[in-house]
Amino acid sequence: MSEHKKEPIDEAALNQAHNNKMRKIKVARDKLMATKHEEKGLIIVHTGAGKGKSSSGFGMIMRCIAHKMPCAVVQFIKGTWRTGERDFLEKQFQKECIFIVSGEGFTWETQDRERDIAAARAGWSKAKELILDPNIKFVLLDEINIALRYDYLDIDEVVEFLLHEKPPMTHVVLTGRNAKDELIEAADLVTEMTLIKHPFRDGIKAQIGIEF
Repeated sequence: MSEHKKEPIDEAALNQAHNNKMRKIKVARDKLMATKHEEKGLIIVHTGAGKGKSSSGFGMIMRCIAHKMPCAVVQFIKGTWRTGERDFLEKQFQKECIFIVSGEGFTWETQDRERDIAAARAGWSKAKELILDPNIKFVLLDEINIALRYDYLDIDEVVEFLLHEKPPMTHVVLTGRNAKDELIEAADLVTEMTLIKHPFRDGIKAQIGIEF
C-alpha cells in the first residue's frame, strides 16, 4: 500500500498570499475610515444576562484616566458591596475620577421600595449634575438599568435628558441587565453580554477579583 506524502509547505507563497490579502483589507479599511470624521459624546449601553457589563464600564474609566480625561462613576444598587474598582478608584484616583454611591444594597437586601426609590433618585440627580459639568468628559452610571427596570426612575426622563441636555462631547455609559427598549433606541452603542456558562450554577460563590 502506497503512502501519501504531504506536499512541503511553501512558506514564501503563504506569506505572499497573506500579504496580498492584508493589503486589500487595508485599502478597504482606509476607504471606510476616510468617511468617518464626525466626533460626538456617545450614549453607551452594556446589558444582557452575561458577566462583564460593569467590568467593561470600569475598563473604560481606566482608559479615561490614562488619557487624562476627567471622569465620574455613579453606582446604583450595589451601595454596600465593597468592590475592588471602588476601593481602587477612591484610594488611588480621587482627583481623576469622582465616585458616588447612591444605592444601599441590592433590592432583595434592602426590602424597602421607598428607600430604594429615594436612593435611585438621589443618584440620578447627582448623575445629571456630573454629566452637565463641563470639566467631566465621561460618566459611568453603573447598574442604572436595574433602577430603571423597577421603575425607580422614569425612563422617559432619563432618555430625554441624555438626548437633549447631555453636552455634545460627553460620553455616558449605562450598565445593568434588562435595559429598556427606549434606552436601547436612544443609545449610540449597545452591547449585550450573553450568558453561556457561569460557575454560580455549579454552586461556586462570587470570587474576589473576578466578580468584585
